[in-house]
Amino acid sequence: MKFRSLVLIFALLSALMLGAVSVGAQDEGIFAGMTAEELFPGAVNEFEANSAMEALLAANLPDATDRFAGQTITAAVIQGGPRGGISGPLFFWRDAFEKATGATLEIVELPIDQLLTTTATDFLTGQNTFDIVYVGSWFYGDYISNGWIIPIDDFIGREGFPEWDPSAIAPALDVLMTWEGQRYGVLNDGDAQLLYFRKDILDDPEWQAAFLEETGTELPNPPRTWQELLAVTSFFNGRDWNGDGDPDDGISLHLQQRNQGHFHYMSLSASFAQTFDPADPSRVTETRNVYWFNPVDMTPLINSPGHVAALEFLKELVATGPEAQIGWQLADAWDNFLSGNAIATFSWGDVGSLAQDPSRSTIQGKLGAAPIPCSDTWYDLELGEFVTDTENPNCIGNTVGGSWHGVISSRSDPLTQELAYYWLAMQATEPISFWNMAFGWTGVDPGASFHLFEPEGTATVEDFVNAGFDPNDAEQYITAYGDNLFDKPAFQTYLRIPGTPEYWDILDQRLAEAMIDQFTPQEALDLVAEEWEAVTDDLGREAQIEVYQAAIGFEG
Repeated sequence: MKFRSLVLIFALLSALMLGAVSVGAQDEGIFAGMTAEELFPGAVNEFEANSAMEALLAANLPDATDRFAGQTITAAVIQGGPRGGISGPLFFWRDAFEKATGATLEIVELPIDQLLTTTATDFLTGQNTFDIVYVGSWFYGDYISNGWIIPIDDFIGREGFPEWDPSAIAPALDVLMTWEGQRYGVLNDGDAQLLYFRKDILDDPEWQAAFLEETGTELPNPPRTWQELLAVTSFFNGRDWNGDGDPDDGISLHLQQRNQGHFHYMSLSASFAQTFDPADPSRVTETRNVYWFNPVDMTPLINSPGHVAALEFLKELVATGPEAQIGWQLADAWDNFLSGNAIATFSWGDVGSLAQDPSRSTIQGKLGAAPIPCSDTWYDLELGEFVTDTENPNCIGNTVGGSWHGVISSRSDPLTQELAYYWLAMQATEPISFWNMAFGWTGVDPGASFHLFEPEGTATVEDFVNAGFDPNDAEQYITAYGDNLFDKPAFQTYLRIPGTPEYWDILDQRLAEAMIDQFTPQEALDLVAEEWEAVTDDLGREAQIEVYQAAIGFEG
């Protein structure tokens, strides 16, 4: 059955009694006679369980018990628990997988900052504990150069496995799952950062008039540039715009060291520091579409004038929010925005779906979303000077984050690799993937055409309404996500080379020090460049150049 819409999943819900749902005679197959309660014991309510049951049936999984009964696969994933981001779906769908295959799925959770080092050590020492690893896309440099994972091209479309369509993956994300023409990753999470804001406040004529009177300019709605965003957050910070009697915040970010805070800097700084050739926006040269290093000699670009200007700007932006942001984890920043205390944030797709969860959000129906802002001032590496253009700002899309997805160990035996692929393909089927994306607690963000609206995709607002979304929120969120993935002329180059976590840990540390004024932005980024040079030399400069050029598509 070809699944195109969540309407197919939820259409039967109105006819279902509020008790446990079992599969009727018309649905005979591997799940016949089983209830949603039996297959999804981790569901928190009947709607969640029943909708998952309908997604499972729509996935039309093949019975694989004759091949896999009694087998076991072990998956490593970031630590989040049964309701945590990325880890949650493994627990949630495990019983259904085990019923379909007769096999056992063992889940090993590891702290996010230890996932790569722990799995790498496991591979290097020959323990070979893991058949699947849910990697961040930056793992590829280490994993592929060491031969730890296998391409999956030969599995795709093979009879007896769940059906999924790799061509549905947005191209900007798909490139992160492939390497030199071979596919290693299976569709799961699609990370990109958006701008989120309180649409109800920016739409309010009284606030619009107040902004005009105070600043002499129209209220940007939505902000299209970082400079416009700063004007908005500066105006609203410290005012009681939500009517609760207390001053409220402009921006809400998480900046705690070693907690992914450096990704905020990445997505902001791209349009300050990376440029492209309008005649060929995707072409990578020594000065175009480069962000991290000079691809010829691996000289760091991180302390170039554009990066320094971006860090100076980030400090200005952070000052329009609470001082506590410096120590906030991701959930802290999300909750401050979701509880109605901040006018804006920029973060991953989770915000759009979590805003629909009444247990966590007070802003359902009030959400605004837009693609990540551009910058009206940037440094052009080719020209060697800053450029300012308010009419045609520099716009760089991002796929910042992990885009967490499963890869298969080369150390597993062939039958185990087949079983591992069955699990990953099951999660990538259209109905199950849509379900995971629509429920915010899973950590799975949009990344496929069936998650997005026309013209990029096939989803509809009704699909999201049936999954519990406010229709206006869905329109804002998914439209912005599609624009961010398809309408930007160029994308920030993604770092996928050996040593990426070490490079990023250095950056993360120095950013944190700059945020508390231990160093100036220039001093902090100069230290980053110096330490990056040492890492490159330790790993072997020539080898790093070769992998970096392959990773970013530089051909000289």
